[in-house]
Amino acid sequence: MLNYSTDFFQTHSIKYIEMALRTDRIEKITNPDGYGTRTGDCGDTVEFFLKSKNSTIESSSFLVQGCMNTTACCNTVAKFIQGKTIETAWKVSPEKINKFLQTLPEDHFHCAELAVGALYLALTDLTSEKS
Repeated sequence: MLNYSTDFFQTHSIKYIEMALRTDRIEKITNPDGYGTRTGDCGDTVEFFLKSKNSTIESSSFLVQGCMNTTACCNTVAKFIQGKTIETAWKVSPEKINKFLQTLPEDHFHCAELAVGALYLALTDLTSEKS
């Protein structure tokens, strides 16, 4: 059983808590249309997997080796792009992730940058011509 202090729940927004603890998007998609991985200076690693049809992201998931802040950021990215056009996905930014989560610690803004960076690599892979 997970043990969180009362302080955790009083310190963070409900959106942050939901995104930090959500696990249904954490999975590897076999044969993704787009894949991107990035490791941050902090040592956290993020992998994004995208499936698309008709320029729409039908499915997105991720794997993360890192802190709860990185997980919250990755879940937010996946929430923002699910069912959206590829063009819209390119507009996701670390600032939008931070604003949505409301209580991402300032010293963990790099987690939002890491998640968005992995997304951009997956989008680049998705839109590149495959041999």
